[in-house]
Amino acid sequence: MTTGATLEAVGRPVDRVDGPAKVTGRGRYSAEITLPNTAYAALVGARTASGRITGIRTDAAERADGVLAVLTHQNLPKIPGRPSLLPSLAGHAAPGESFFPLQDDIVHYFGQPVAMVIADSLERAQFAARQLHVDYDRSASVTTLDEGRDQAYEPEAIFAGFLPARTVRGDVEAGFKAATQRLDATYHFAANHHNPIEPSVTTAVWDGDRLTLYDATQGIVATQSTVAALLGIPPSKVRVRASFVGGGFGCKAMIWPHVTLAALAARQVGRPVKLTLTREQMFTSCGHREEQEQRIELGATDDGRLTALRHHKLSLTSPFDEWAEPSLGMASQAYACPHYEGVYRLIRSNTMTPTFTRGPGETTGMCALECLMDELAHQIGVDPVQLRLRNHAEADPNTGHPWSSDGAEECYRRGAARFDWQSRNPEPRSERDGNWLIGKGMATAGYPVLFPMQPQRARARLYADGTAVVQAGTQEFGTGVGTAMTQVAADGLGVALRNMRFEYGDTDLPNVAAAVGSAGAGMISAAVYTAATTLRDQMIEQAIADPGSPLHHADPATVIVREGRMQLRDRPETGETYSALMQRHFMTDLDALGSWSPPPQNLPYGLATFGAQFAEVAVDPDLGMVRVRRMVGTFAPGRVLNAKTARSQAVGGMLWGLGQALLEGSLVDTRDGRWANASLGEYLVPVNADAPDVAVEFVEVPDTVVNPLGVKGLGEVGMVGAAAAIANAVFHATGYRARELPIRIEHLL
Repeated sequence: MTTGATLEAVGRPVDRVDGPAKVTGRGRYSAEITLPNTAYAALVGARTASGRITGIRTDAAERADGVLAVLTHQNLPKIPGRPSLLPSLAGHAAPGESFFPLQDDIVHYFGQPVAMVIADSLERAQFAARQLHVDYDRSASVTTLDEGRDQAYEPEAIFAGFLPARTVRGDVEAGFKAATQRLDATYHFAANHHNPIEPSVTTAVWDGDRLTLYDATQGIVATQSTVAALLGIPPSKVRVRASFVGGGFGCKAMIWPHVTLAALAARQVGRPVKLTLTREQMFTSCGHREEQEQRIELGATDDGRLTALRHHKLSLTSPFDEWAEPSLGMASQAYACPHYEGVYRLIRSNTMTPTFTRGPGETTGMCALECLMDELAHQIGVDPVQLRLRNHAEADPNTGHPWSSDGAEECYRRGAARFDWQSRNPEPRSERDGNWLIGKGMATAGYPVLFPMQPQRARARLYADGTAVVQAGTQEFGTGVGTAMTQVAADGLGVALRNMRFEYGDTDLPNVAAAVGSAGAGMISAAVYTAATTLRDQMIEQAIADPGSPLHHADPATVIVREGRMQLRDRPETGETYSALMQRHFMTDLDALGSWSPPPQNLPYGLATFGAQFAEVAVDPDLGMVRVRRMVGTFAPGRVLNAKTARSQAVGGMLWGLGQALLEGSLVDTRDGRWANASLGEYLVPVNADAPDVAVEFVEVPDTVVNPLGVKGLGEVGMVGAAAAIANAVFHATGYRARELPIRIEHLL
């Protein structure tokens, strides 16, 4: 029995509960955890993209001061488990790739760990690592799309086997025959890397046969399950802790080999070991958004109604995994197009397995589609916003199922009004500000609503003094989950926000899945809310059964709880506090475990979060410089848990879209397969000077399908469409159609 809840804290712009700990330095990030007697590990990466190790000279490193061990494929104990991508999404284990280094002499990619040095200080470990000399028998490699085009193939499935490589609806050729307008364009996207401020780091310590890991991760349970599987020990023997994590963006969603290597090193030297990746190693050790090319053919009528869409993607994967970010999903659902064909093709290359990067898949797929939609609008003389409204899908085009909730059309209208879109002259190069060419563009934002595949759990405990705590085995990596879940728990239990505390960051707490794909807010809030309301209902039942309670024999459906006081909805003067009931029964505390099971996979609804992006740019026609002046984003993410942290998420995603459009791109030196700009000095990301004025509005649409509070997620959708809006604005300013991201100065000269 769950009585009706009054949501008073949820939705408010509450300041972060962890803010004081962070700004005063009391909060400890995973990289800052240092245990007594800690030793330090330094990884040595391969300096070739393909070949075999023919020799490793370790004597100089072993003689260096403070060195405790030098581990290579010749003396590192073999791992008993085998990493496999397939279980990673089906269960808790989430290895980043189905390859584990230091097991043999084969080199698959530049930077692959070939040795590990452990010493009594970080500086000594790094110095000794530089004394190692590794000889290679180098072989030919493939590191770019152009090098491997003749080896491209269509796999049976991508994304760890969960998505088909080919999707068809209707008859795409018939759709093109019915079209009077036809467009065909190919878009190239550079590889991208995540670059959180805190690099990936793990501290491992053994106590007998029990292992504790302090890990910078987006999924403490995923770390626990993956390391246990690789080491061949029960998960109950592994505890993972992560209080604060300094950013993730996807590179800390999967569990990469360095985490298990830290555990192996700690067991080898018999003391705690901290393994921190260098900034350069962050480019070679935690996955990336793969280099990719997308060709889109679009058919439409003269008034812009889509008749056919063919969307093919070509991308690089590793030698051992068939990975492609799912770029074609949202692009196949965003519009009411009856005939569609989507195909993924892969090239096996000498790179590590790519991985989730913010807005995985949809960031690139929707960018390509939205740029071509803008081209269609210009070609037929229809306003870009009206073109989207004309083609908006009232139901999921793939299944015909109604959306669990929509809001897209309201996002278009409110975004256009906020941006003053109606004042835009549609003619390219029609507006100037001095020497600057001014352009305005827009695009659709969209991201699927994803569910975990297992129940999510949380525990709520109420104390006789009226305070409460809710616990869940999740982690805080900058999204504000600690604050939002405090709000959810307070409303679920019916106590004041000041009396509620949310505890997280430890696998000894009830487990939840990794927070990836914007699923975190929905699944964690569902578990927290279920635990809190279960405990609330227990207290109401006790009051109703208690002859000494003013609520004795009351109908539970008529009882509500506010500020820790149970009372009748229609007669609020009749009631009592939790504290009074507990003290009367000599109870010091009471707790309840809440479990939320996600909806089934075959749910008869379309599941997506929609939005709209608008951007204004200024382009210097002589220098080719682009400056984004302002951005507007409107999003329909279901219920917003915290208006302040939600806006922060949206703004962060939009600014990352600016980086995708104009700055970010990882370049490969094909001579040895290394990333040529593996530093924050050369891999360009937006800084404060690049940031324009950003306005965000939320269209809160009720959703009774996705989870108890109707939360659809916001972390990814804020980035989707932002790059396309900027690229379309660049066209409006200059008349140049960008077919390659990032848009560089030389493109515009």
